[in-house]
Amino acid sequence: MTKTTQYVAKVPDARGHIDYSSEENQVWADLYAAQRRRVDHYCAAEYLQGLGKVGLSAEQVPSCVEVSETLSALTGWKVQPVPALIGFSQFFSMLANRTFPAASFIRDRQHFDYIEEPDIFHELFGHTPLLADQRFADFSEFIGEAGMRAAPEDYAWLIRLYWFTIEFGLTRENGSYKVLGSGLASSPTELVYSVESDTPERRPFDVIDILRTPYRIDIHQPIYFVLEHCDELFAATERDLLADIATARQLGLHAPVYSPVTKSAWRSSCRTRICQTITASRVMGSFRHSPPARLLYLPRRSILSGR
Repeated sequence: MTKTTQYVAKVPDARGHIDYSSEENQVWADLYAAQRRRVDHYCAAEYLQGLGKVGLSAEQVPSCVEVSETLSALTGWKVQPVPALIGFSQFFSMLANRTFPAASFIRDRQHFDYIEEPDIFHELFGHTPLLADQRFADFSEFIGEAGMRAAPEDYAWLIRLYWFTIEFGLTRENGSYKVLGSGLASSPTELVYSVESDTPERRPFDVIDILRTPYRIDIHQPIYFVLEHCDELFAATERDLLADIATARQLGLHAPVYSPVTKSAWRSSCRTRICQTITASRVMGSFRHSPPARLLYLPRRSILSGR
């Protein structure tokens, strides 16, 4: 089950810079203007503070080199453009070394409101704000280190903790739901849906519950996990995640609350870095162990999503 894409990864020059066309820069500017208004209303203070710190250009695609310089000074992280395909081990290794793998292309007008693959807008606008906060950056590093110790059959279990927090996590502010997750922050439609819709179930943050919860990557999430305070997430770095995975395995997966994905649906709508191996970030949560190897190497990313 391979997935084709019309997009081609852009290759940085010797200085690490990528030249984008005037049209590509205009797409970025229009995306930024539209989504900035939404995140100001729906996103958590931690995300908005990080967005301010990273200082992304509102007018053209930022240089990963310049973004990396900013992140390095703030939290010791950098952003590195990667080819379309990377495996789980490389993804976890990069996180463990405080390097975020980023798709380098930007969507065209046809996919302005929704794109199956993660593009540079998702990577920079969605992810770098949390990487500008040392606490969230340390959590991502913690996930990478756990992945480096994990056996391949543990990947699909471990990635759920990343998926339901860094990608699609919610928190509360003054009694109201607010968005933390990068997949939500860069999604024009699911950003609003995750906070305002009565359709999804919103559960309290619980590591074992998360590890046992399967998910689909090609739909708006039917379940979100809510942090009453972000300290709940940071406290998870004191846990033995491999022991937690063993506990979750023993208890078993929860029954899915979504329709089964078909081969044809997978071919047409798989959208995850995770899946694509997750940027391999984001592994299919509906597999009991790890996805079949072929599913780990789909043309890359999103999952996470590039919505």
